[in-house]
Amino acid sequence: MTTTITTQLAGYLSDAHSIEEQALAQLRSAPDMAGEDRLAAALDAHLGETEVHERLVRERLDALGESPSRMKDMIMALGGKGFLAFARSQPDTPGKLAAHAYSYEHLEIASYELLARVARLAGDAETEQMAERILPDERHMAERLEGVFDDTVRASLAAVGSTDASEQVLSYLSDAHALEQQSIGLLRRAVDVSTVPELRDAYQGHLDESERHAALIDRRLAELGGSRSIVKDAAMRMGAVNWATFFKAHPDTTGKVAAFAYAFEHLEIAGYEQLRRVAETAGDAETARTADEICAEERAAAAILAGSWDIAARAALDEVGAR
Repeated sequence: MTTTITTQLAGYLSDAHSIEEQALAQLRSAPDMAGEDRLAAALDAHLGETEVHERLVRERLDALGESPSRMKDMIMALGGKGFLAFARSQPDTPGKLAAHAYSYEHLEIASYELLARVARLAGDAETEQMAERILPDERHMAERLEGVFDDTVRASLAAVGSTDASEQVLSYLSDAHALEQQSIGLLRRAVDVSTVPELRDAYQGHLDESERHAALIDRRLAELGGSRSIVKDAAMRMGAVNWATFFKAHPDTTGKVAAFAYAFEHLEIAGYEQLRRVAETAGDAETARTADEICAEERAAAAILAGSWDIAARAALDEVGAR
């Protein structure tokens, strides 16, 4: 099946609109449940920016004679509310909320990086300029969130009411192991569906690292007398399966996989940044060193993907025969 590049561009704009709808669904409630003042302020500030982004994307769709997808928007908005319910149910809500928001900002960054390139290839300067206008806001928000990790970890430890931070080290290690299980599942499927050698090699290289990361976390848990959570690991592996189904349902698989992998790298980065801080609070230098070592490799993997947007955008268009 073939499509025009203009039709594919409209699809990317529709995806961007639904992503903004999910962001709005989260940002309208998240500040009130943040549990930490600087995090709440950052989320509240980004709400106004996101309202502008949604309007800009909707206006570009209208200019192209298109409209947002009600189905996509509804599904994404419900997903945003679902995550808020999950975060609210967790004792360490500030940390969970900050990590998810940090990852979500990078999903938006990836989406606009790809949109800008597809617009450029389509000769649509207005859409390219719109994407380039929005990107600095998303990057700045990601920086603001990373800047409050110290505060959200302190707030999370206070929220769980633990007088012994070493107890929380085990919980954060268990979370890290579950994240690695989803990363492994996602990367295996990314390798399987990728048609671009450069991206396939990047996914395979990080898959090897992720398997080593899981082993390191497993060993550290054992050394501290803890163990992985079977429930958390199973839930995260199921998430990877669901993502694989989502990828295969979209003809522009390469772009979708690259964007989600980039976002997931930043969920892991946030997780390891938080784990390091909890370990340092507990005086656990070995766990802090392990988290720092793994985090550096997650950042390197994310940087490789960030350098591949041109390849991913062109490949996504080739997959649907866009001309």
